[in-house]
Amino acid sequence: AAEFSDELNNLGVRVSNLERNADMVKWNGKAEYTYKSLRDKDAKDETRKQNSDHLLFRLEPSAEVNQNWHVKARLDASTELDSDSAEKSEDKVDLKRIWAQGNYNNFQVKLGKFAPIDDDSIFDTTFSGAEVAFGNKVTFTAGAGRKSNDDLNKYVSFAKDGVNDTANYQYAGLGYGDGKFVGGVDYHHLNADNINYKGQKSTEDTANIWLAKAAYRFDKTNGLNGFYANNTTADQYDHAWSAEYDYKGAQAENKGTWGAWAAYRYLGQNTALFSTFDAILAGQKGWEVGANYAPFKNVVATLRYGNGKSLLEDHDVENLFGRIEMFF
Repeated sequence: AAEFSDELNNLGVRVSNLERNADMVKWNGKAEYTYKSLRDKDAKDETRKQNSDHLLFRLEPSAEVNQNWHVKARLDASTELDSDSAEKSEDKVDLKRIWAQGNYNNFQVKLGKFAPIDDDSIFDTTFSGAEVAFGNKVTFTAGAGRKSNDDLNKYVSFAKDGVNDTANYQYAGLGYGDGKFVGGVDYHHLNADNINYKGQKSTEDTANIWLAKAAYRFDKTNGLNGFYANNTTADQYDHAWSAEYDYKGAQAENKGTWGAWAAYRYLGQNTALFSTFDAILAGQKGWEVGANYAPFKNVVATLRYGNGKSLLEDHDVENLFGRIEMFF
């Protein structure tokens, strides 16, 4: 040790530097298989039954810039297993999100492309812009930027009749969380110009959506959550709401854990613009039941069943959703 002290010291420095640099970039992700069967019992065409098989590979890197700032991203590679021919293939790789995030005492800022507030209900989407958040138990969050309407639910014509499919987007929310209870009140505003075939502005589409949400955890086993949203600009299908009871819940890191839930959802299509739900869809109302289970560590299987009505046609609908996720 004395004879090779200089070499050992240099080796220790190099290993320490390697460990420090390796910790600056962390990778998480998952492989996911999803099956959907959407059934409109009263339809007379091909929409009566629509099945799909979807495979997704997702990477979510996080890189440390300094003690306050990180750069984060989401990269999705996906394929439709029910499309075998080259002409119908929908294989693609997309950079879904990328943003810089600064965390300070009771203050956070995001810059880039990321998810807004209420992505767990009616705004499961991304936008490009900036967000600031203040507070601890009581929080205030505000964001502004531009939003592409590519993932808008199929029932809405918001900014789809013209050339321009990008909207100006702003939101703000006041939230509270302390122990068993969390809740909040949020506001979303979108506006976009429709451009006619002459290249002139024809109309302006606008959405002003207010949302109130709350969740209460009685104990480690039982919980309730719900929200109510209203689009004050819409003439019809102008509200959406959901009430859900949860029992336990699968934990990916703990083999053998499981959970179940029951919910009723009413998702008016002019309010649930980017709905996150899989068994009752935007433009539908009805009951959902589901369960999830972790058969192995870092593997979760989920099954959802929805039964209800379409709001536009008043058709009976029945939806089945299954997913297997493998986390790493």
